Amino acid sequence: MDVLGKQILEAWDIHAETLDYLFEQIPAEHFDSKPVGMSGRSVSNIFAHLNNIRYSWIELATPDLIEGLTKIPMKTKADREAVTKAMLAEPLETSAKAMRGMLEVGLEKGKLKNFKPHTGASYSYFIAHEWYHVGEICMTLTLAGNKLDDRVLYSIWEWGRGSFWKGERSS
Repeated sequence: MDVLGKQILEAWDIHAETLDYLFEQIPAEHFDSKPVGMSGRSVSNIFAHLNNIRYSWIELATPDLIEGLTKIPMKTKADREAVTKAMLAEPLETSAKAMRGMLEVGLEKGKLKNFKPHTGASYSYFIAHEWYHVGEICMTLTLAGNKLDDRVLYSIWEWGRGSFWKGERSS
């Protein structure tokens, strides 16, 4: 794999660690937070959506990587209300690893099956989608009166200055 491909995989790893850090910093009792004064999903439902859309992307592009992944039931109100932080942790971790595997396949082939125009653009789309929802999670918590500590909010952006991210980066 070329240098750019390795950097894209490393960038996915940074993203996955960042999302995991955010997830861990939200108290379990805040996962049922919903935006006040408007309709919207709970924090737990947003994380479930991220997991489930990853599942769908992997199923489309690399169905051989779907084994061992969990799609979280979200059809009914009862399904949505049953989603907890505890039930999300493992599916999010395994779907993040499978997404990396899917990207690796796409980078080796130059394209992901069922995604256009190429793997670089698909990666960009995946990241944009997930970070839209990171913003939604932070906004939902704030509107519900459960704003995250500034240290957490700054840490998801300042990867190299004493933040949570401990990975070795090549500049």
